[in-house]
Amino acid sequence: MKKVFALILTLAMVLSLAACGGGDSGSQSAPPADGGSQSGDAGSGTQSTEISGSVDLTFAAQEVGTAAYNYAAAIQTAIVKEIPGANISITTTSPGGVGAPIIVNGGAQCDIVMSNSAPAKWSMEEGILGNGPTPDICAIAGGLGHDFVNVMFTQKFVDATGITTVEDLVAQKYPVKLVIKTNGTFGELAAEKVFEALGVTLEDVASWGGVVEKTGGDAIKSGLQDDLYDMTIDHIGAGQANTSELCLTHDMYDVQLGEETMKKMVEMGYDYVTVDANTWNGQTEEIKTVGSQQVILVPTNLDYAVAYHMAKAVCENKDDLASAVAAMSYFDPATAGTLTLTGVPLHPGAAAYYEEMGYAHG
Repeated sequence: MKKVFALILTLAMVLSLAACGGGDSGSQSAPPADGGSQSGDAGSGTQSTEISGSVDLTFAAQEVGTAAYNYAAAIQTAIVKEIPGANISITTTSPGGVGAPIIVNGGAQCDIVMSNSAPAKWSMEEGILGNGPTPDICAIAGGLGHDFVNVMFTQKFVDATGITTVEDLVAQKYPVKLVIKTNGTFGELAAEKVFEALGVTLEDVASWGGVVEKTGGDAIKSGLQDDLYDMTIDHIGAGQANTSELCLTHDMYDVQLGEETMKKMVEMGYDYVTVDANTWNGQTEEIKTVGSQQVILVPTNLDYAVAYHMAKAVCENKDDLASAVAAMSYFDPATAGTLTLTGVPLHPGAAAYYEEMGYAHG
């Protein structure tokens, strides 16, 4: 009788352990929050890169003719080439590099968006423009472009004051007349970050008796041409129309940021950038500065296989992208997955592609 009881007890323990083992979901994935398909390989514990079902995505850009729209159109073509039959619909609902992380959050309003790496980082970690953090964003690829923080004085201001650096300006608390882009733009944020690196704010500039005017690009150009302002700060790329015209029609002084200032801005999320000589009329020497490049952002719940093929599409169509948008000639797939260029972590599907290719990532 005792042997029978022991046998029954042993069987019960075996059944109990088997039931507990069923709770191990290491090879299973929860369905994506948007209800889309989830590609997975339950047998190996790895996710499949085979796409199942249709691919319908919304790509938010700015209005037709803007850099963001041109980037989106070129990337759309590359994705469709990689994923035949994919429907990538471009909208003009993005406010640009600053607001894009907020739009893409959770995929509520779009599935893909162009941003810049630094504001993507700020948005994810602490929130920007009065909005809370946006943790549910990730990247497909970064380093698409060659934009930079551009600081200029008018030559008239330099001749009158002898001030040639922002560091000197701040040390003297000089009542400068500064004109920058409007609230909510990356140009405005760039100006704020330059002064933040020097331990002051735009409000401090005004308190010295200076002027801080925020307006559009055309008004900035004409105001500097007429010497209504002394300086400007923006985040732009080579060939930007207003700055090119300004330098052709008015004597401007290209400002070199100090090493310590640039170091602090890199710690904020920027990266070092060199502006080649003759980028602007009258600029005979290269300028060392910092910048934040274009990055493709998606919500974290984007399908794994789709993210993998998006990364592959961008990296393996580099020449086509450069032909469509000249600034994309700076794009390097070998570094496109690094955190310095993305600002936020890679989507796991994109990370799998970079890992497969042996490219640096994370």
